[in-house]
Amino acid sequence: MLNLNLEQLQQHATPLYVYDMNMLRQTLQNAQQEAGKYNFHVHYALKANANTPILNEMRQHGFGADCVSGNEVKAAIENGFTPQEVVFAGVGKSDDEINYALDQQIFCFNCESKHELEVLNELAEKKDTIARVALRINPNVNANTHKYITTGLEENKFGINAWELDSVIELLQQLKHIKLIGIHFHIGSQITDLTVFKNLCTRVNEFQEWFMAHNIRLEHLNVGGGLGVDYYHPEQNPIPDFAAYFGLFNQFLELRPGQQVHFELGRSLVAQCGTLISKVLYIKNGISTNFAILDAGMTELIRPALYQSYHKIVNLTSQKPEVRYDVVGPICESSDCFGKAVMLPETNRGDLIAIRTAGAYGEVMASAYNLRTKAEAIYV
Repeated sequence: MLNLNLEQLQQHATPLYVYDMNMLRQTLQNAQQEAGKYNFHVHYALKANANTPILNEMRQHGFGADCVSGNEVKAAIENGFTPQEVVFAGVGKSDDEINYALDQQIFCFNCESKHELEVLNELAEKKDTIARVALRINPNVNANTHKYITTGLEENKFGINAWELDSVIELLQQLKHIKLIGIHFHIGSQITDLTVFKNLCTRVNEFQEWFMAHNIRLEHLNVGGGLGVDYYHPEQNPIPDFAAYFGLFNQFLELRPGQQVHFELGRSLVAQCGTLISKVLYIKNGISTNFAILDAGMTELIRPALYQSYHKIVNLTSQKPEVRYDVVGPICESSDCFGKAVMLPETNRGDLIAIRTAGAYGEVMASAYNLRTKAEAIYV
């Protein structure tokens, strides 16, 4: 499972993030190979994991950077991504963030509202520069995923709605410091049903026709990301089916000559390379359940508390018969629970527990709630 033995693990304090760099490289090579078959461009979504060693691998494997804050733009550039490889998305970009990205002359701003376009134009005019933009359009496609990570429905805060497009085009004709180069979509995260992406292709094609009918040629299409991973079987399915994913877009997107396609993948590239290692502090026997209380909590991995998500939990040190446990953390919240009714070998104080598939939205979402000390990360 991990390229590190128990004796080595026990030399480190817990909680501990462990990143399997061989696993990461295999994943990146596979993704880049499958995307390269169709000359697709992949930008890595820094929000999944922004650790410097991870970013270095992304850059070395030829990925661009998808950023959703000014600090992510800064981190990308400081870690060697060229500005021409950086895309800046996000529904609430501040003036300072926009000004920094303008100064860097990044490749593209993904703009999400008419008001944002007006502000971007005003700031670009003050710098006597042109901001390249893609319009993030809300395609009203259901991602069939958790409601908190669905972003492509009209009820979500993201993107420009179809019924606004006429007025947006009228506005763009007045904004002299904006250059429209493409359209952008992102419908959600942890999508495992590829039919959802086929539905997205259909909508993208329809919007393409609309722009062509208005004599607007788009240089690139950005179809976002959202490809899910197998949280239940990380050993059997460590690398997502990038061949099927990219092949679907190649089959169903109707491209114009010379048009580029961009993707923004995060979780699917890094989730499986990361594991959260924790130590059992106490075993508490209740009336209806047993509690295995860990030294890691929602401060190190918030996904189960926030999204009620599943992560595979493994006892690395016990070989005893299985017992049912609620695996919980030390944080003073009842939501601080990694899994209920988890079957584990009989577990005792000091046992090492691995919580799998924590490379994405694990360490990057860590907090200091309860004045917790930030956990160490190692790369193996």
